Amino acid sequence: MKAQRPNDNERACGTCSLCCKLMEVETLSKPAGRWCGHCVPSKGCSIHATRPDECRGFYCGWLRIPELGEEWKPQQAKFLLFLSDDSQRLNAVVDPSAPDAWRRQPFYGQFKTWARQSVNGGPNVQIWIRRRCVAILPDRDVELGVVPEGDGIYFGMAKTPAGPKFIARVIPATPQEGGKD
Repeated sequence: MKAQRPNDNERACGTCSLCCKLMEVETLSKPAGRWCGHCVPSKGCSIHATRPDECRGFYCGWLRIPELGEEWKPQQAKFLLFLSDDSQRLNAVVDPSAPDAWRRQPFYGQFKTWARQSVNGGPNVQIWIRRRCVAILPDRDVELGVVPEGDGIYFGMAKTPAGPKFIARVIPATPQEGGKD
């Protein structure tokens, strides 16, 4: 998977504004999973010229990965993709109104392909439905449940006599020094 800058690709958001629902925007005190008050669904942002940097700098995977077909456009897929800042995690943030959208083909098959590629340095695949996370591993999917704010997710591999065992688990946030346990 090779992500490009959006301008290298001729795609545009058009009528899609699912990021305005699914993503948190701290500057606007907009929680994830709720439509932004400035969004006019299927039309776009009513404050586009003065939108916050968080919005200005966000480009979903469909805009950045030219190999993804039209079916991956968030308004059609009912989820959006983005790579973590360090490119180690591929996140699919699913519209809560269609929580199983990621399981449909061709999406699920491609998530499994990407999970297999993670063994050779590709990003690990995480599916998010609100705060609930499913880790897609090469050999299985792991339901991690609701991941508390600040907690991390560990992906790894253990060598066993039967072959590699892929692992995903939640790593609790380290309590702040002097904080309550």
